[in-house]
Amino acid sequence: MMLSIVSPIYRAENIVEKLVLEIKKEIQKLDISFEIILVDDRSPDNSWKKMIGLSKKYSNVKSIRLSRNFGQHPAIMAGLSFAKGEWIVVMDCDLQDQPKEIISLYEKSKEGYDIVLARRTNRKDSFFKKLSSKIFSKIYGFFTDTKYDNEIANFGIYNKKAIQSILQVSDYIKFFPLFVNFVGYNATSIEVEHAPRNSGSTSYSISKLISLAFNSIISFSNKPLKIFVKFGMIISFLSFCIGLYYIYQSTHNEIEVLGYTSIIVSIWFLSGIIITTIGVTGIYIGKIFDQTKDRPVYIIDEIYGD
Repeated sequence: MMLSIVSPIYRAENIVEKLVLEIKKEIQKLDISFEIILVDDRSPDNSWKKMIGLSKKYSNVKSIRLSRNFGQHPAIMAGLSFAKGEWIVVMDCDLQDQPKEIISLYEKSKEGYDIVLARRTNRKDSFFKKLSSKIFSKIYGFFTDTKYDNEIANFGIYNKKAIQSILQVSDYIKFFPLFVNFVGYNATSIEVEHAPRNSGSTSYSISKLISLAFNSIISFSNKPLKIFVKFGMIISFLSFCIGLYYIYQSTHNEIEVLGYTSIIVSIWFLSGIIITTIGVTGIYIGKIFDQTKDRPVYIIDEIYGD
């Protein structure tokens, strides 16, 4: 039995050593073999130097560096592709996902579950981050007709077969929690204690969060297109009814001068709908273009350890 722990690293030079030491301390209580896989998402600080030092010091710490900043979720996928364990833990590097909870996740998995997710109670995030997460879960649930729990993120323990299925998902846009939700399997969740951020601040700006949410919804759902089709049919039906009403007025000599305002408003309103619909369709075509190019979602530059 072997356990793999995968963690994407970004701006973590002050905490990556503490992360590794706490993981080692907790996993040693289980008396099983394990490996720690750290993936540097081309962090601009000295995280990579610290990671190399840890790999040289500990034989079961593998450090992987990407060729550029590809994002948190591609970095997770890179780490998963190197995991050898029968069970794999995915956790963030900021120590808000506490290594001590790995034991609880592992013990729960013994009950026959393929996936055990960590549900964060009393999240120690900023008000904006908690609000944006809640809004995203509602919007994503609406557009995909699924339930998405905003209290669950990347942290969890996964059977090797579940990870292999996740790696087979060939979507160009990577979002690990949604892939976990997609593959299914026998999954459950347990409540874990969420810790305050150990140091630094989140690397997700407002624009990055909006871009991630938008791309995820477009990648996993075609409901926006269906909504515009339905909206267009409603507008067409209303226009047809209004047209019949105007014909009736015309045959009874009730129309003297056509309204300038109604014509202008109708032109602008319908033009806006048409342009928006074309824009949404164009976005989907653009995503298809990105997918058909079949470019790698990450490129590995260096590997240290094992």
